[in-house]
This record gives sequence, structure tokens and C-alpha cells, in this order.
Amino acid sequence: MREELLKIIEKNSRVDLKDLAVILGVEEEDVVKELEDLENEGIICGYHTMINWEMTSMEKVNALIEVRITPQRGQGFDTLAERIYKYAEVNSVYLISGGYDLLVSIEGKSLKEVSNFVSDKLSTLDGVLSTATHFVLKKYKDHGTILTRKYEDERELITP
Repeated sequence: MREELLKIIEKNSRVDLKDLAVILGVEEEDVVKELEDLENEGIICGYHTMINWEMTSMEKVNALIEVRITPQRGQGFDTLAERIYKYAEVNSVYLISGGYDLLVSIEGKSLKEVSNFVSDKLSTLDGVLSTATHFVLKKYKDHGTILTRKYEDERELITP
């Protein structure tokens, strides 16, 4: 039941508890208890709403920043990753393979605000060797959710 429950709520965390119980073939109280256990164990870390900000009047700038760092003795990348993810502008931090060590996703109100974050806060941290900033121009799919409308051919059909 646990893995099936996680798969369902990962796609839609708003599924009604009664519906979850029916889908899983268990009692509603069992679903409530399992969700509580998953939250207490740190398996479920939060519930989020996916918003397509391009469809609103609010201006947001997203950037992906590759960061090359010097790992610290006995702690590796964890201490510096923690310092980075504590900034309010940071949405996510990943340890990655390849030419860079961390991939940092941030959000700001303008290109200048994001650039200032990178130059004033991120690049100046002890242990950061270099950064490469990539601004997100358009999101097509995010967290498994398609954000763009599918192109529909609006041409008229002409038959002989």
C-alpha cells in the first residue's frame, strides 16, 4: 500500500482521502495513519501546488546555476550545499556529476536580481570556485506536469 499511495499523491496531492482508500482497497483510517507515518518518517517532505506563472501577470525569473566547489574535508559537499539552500531565493540544490558539482535552481523578480544573487551571495561563498548561470526562458514541463498548451492546427480542411 505504501508505494502505491506515494505514487498516487506524488501526481495529485489533493486526492480525497475517501477516494484514496477506495483506490487502495483499504479503510480511510488506514490511509490517514499511513500518511501520518510517512510524514513523521520524513518520506513525505511537503505538499506543493504547481503554478504556471507565465499565465499570470506576475513577473518571475528562473535560473539554473552550475556551481563548482571545493569539498570540505570530512563533510564533502554537504556543508556548502546547506549554506546555499538556506537562501530564500533558492528553490532546489542538487549534487550532480560532470564538470560542475552542484546545480542550483533560483527564482527572482528580475534578471538583475538573479544576477546580483549569483555575484554577491553565491560566488562569494568560501569554497565556490566558479559558477555558470542559465536563465530559464520557458518551461514546457515541470515536475511531470506539462505547462504548455498543445498546438492545435486551426487551418480549415479543404476537400475537392
